Amino acid sequence: MCLRHRCASKTQNFQNAVDEDDRLHEACGVFGVWAPGEDVARITYFGLYALQHRGQESAGIATTEGQRLNVFRRMGLVAQVFDEAALAGLQGPESLAAIGHTRYSTTGSNRACNSQPIEVSSPDLGPLALAHNGNIINALALKNRLQEQGASFEGTTDSEVIAQALVYTPGRDWVSRIRSLMPRLEGAYSLALLTPGAIYAVRDPFGIRPLCLGRLPHGAWVVASESCALQTVGAAFTREVKPGEIVQIDGSGLTTWETAPDHPQALCVFEYIYFARPDSKIGGRPNYLARQAMGRQLAIEQPADADIVIGVPDSAIPAAIGFAQQAGLPYTEGLVKNRYIGRTFIQPDQTMRARGVELKFNPLPEVLEGRRVVVVDDSIVRGTTTKPIVDLLRKAGAREVHVRIHSPAMRHPCYLGVDTARREELIAHRLNVAEICRHIGADSLGYLSLAGLFTAVAIDEGRGDTLCQGCFTGNYPMPVQMELPLNAKLALEVNEESPLPDHSADRIPRPVLVGVR
Repeated sequence: MCLRHRCASKTQNFQNAVDEDDRLHEACGVFGVWAPGEDVARITYFGLYALQHRGQESAGIATTEGQRLNVFRRMGLVAQVFDEAALAGLQGPESLAAIGHTRYSTTGSNRACNSQPIEVSSPDLGPLALAHNGNIINALALKNRLQEQGASFEGTTDSEVIAQALVYTPGRDWVSRIRSLMPRLEGAYSLALLTPGAIYAVRDPFGIRPLCLGRLPHGAWVVASESCALQTVGAAFTREVKPGEIVQIDGSGLTTWETAPDHPQALCVFEYIYFARPDSKIGGRPNYLARQAMGRQLAIEQPADADIVIGVPDSAIPAAIGFAQQAGLPYTEGLVKNRYIGRTFIQPDQTMRARGVELKFNPLPEVLEGRRVVVVDDSIVRGTTTKPIVDLLRKAGAREVHVRIHSPAMRHPCYLGVDTARREELIAHRLNVAEICRHIGADSLGYLSLAGLFTAVAIDEGRGDTLCQGCFTGNYPMPVQMELPLNAKLALEVNEESPLPDHSADRIPRPVLVGVR
């Protein structure tokens, strides 16, 4: 059973009705609030609701009244996990603070005891709850060492490795331990930590995953993966947590420590392209405007002789609008998304599964018939979704289908918190653009260039050289394993009686990143 958690005792393998193999999946969303006397559990629930797009497998909330932690976590969407009874069980008359988490598994399989927040306890500092967004690439080696020191693990995630490492790292307080541990963590991590007396927000020195701060009207502090969650709970955006920064929020207010002020930065560029909601600010820029700029740049680089422009809902719509504006073509809806298909855990029968994309999108024949159509999408991973979309548009009467992608071709896997295909499964690793075009059945195919992407997302002081571009170029901001020995989700799922291998020797030597400072 999961220690002190009301979670299921056996693995639950929920399956979505639609095959999502050709979409990227982000690791998680984290949220926290320090608001003594407020309904912190309810505030956190709505913050997680706004971050649901970052993970749909499990959700959880931890709260404190100043003495102990209360944790509730289960499998499912936020609205499925929590009801009034669950929130009432978390909220007390003297509640001080809460953190929350919504998960998509990258390391550690999709099961109940891998849900978060994860709770651990230090003999001298007391309990700690942790919510993590990202991926630790040296988790196996760290887990080996922790087990040698006597640590026992309930689940199979790199997040639990971080939590246990904080317990076993020497230090007079949690900040000292966090500072000592950070140089040993290789990979991406944005953390929300809760103790009986404080909340901590921590971001890795590269700043790979986003994290921001906000304030409620009465002065309470909020931390969230994205600024859209701040808006949902009525908090005003204050600033982003800096890469390498530790933020402590308690009864004395907000205290910060910068651990690596001159460290190279590498925000994941897919936060702009796909992961973050369009109403969030990422890297200081409204994401909707960044995606529109990608579409305009795409139209400059990859024009098409066409009648209309449509976008694949939802992430590609701003880019499609930008493409249409730049090309002087009318933008219209050509695909209507069933936004509830991905929220069912009822597995379709084979007949329904064979319909694939048709479960998720309905075309509009009245708009498409006889037209030359530009369809804008954010990416092509394996090609298993793009081809059915092209077929769907042709069946609806489109005379020509020109596919435009508002990101460069993805030729390399991500090891830093994004669930992508393995290298040999990536269609752009195996085929060139002309071959991909034939494979998906389009009349033409065009990708946004890397330089064009950087132009689109850059702000005045320049950010193109501070973005992680590993999935496009193979140049990662840190050494990574060439290929994980197991499926990334299952890399820590080794029999506890068997020794865990240390694959640090398999890492790619640190590359020279041109233009990264």
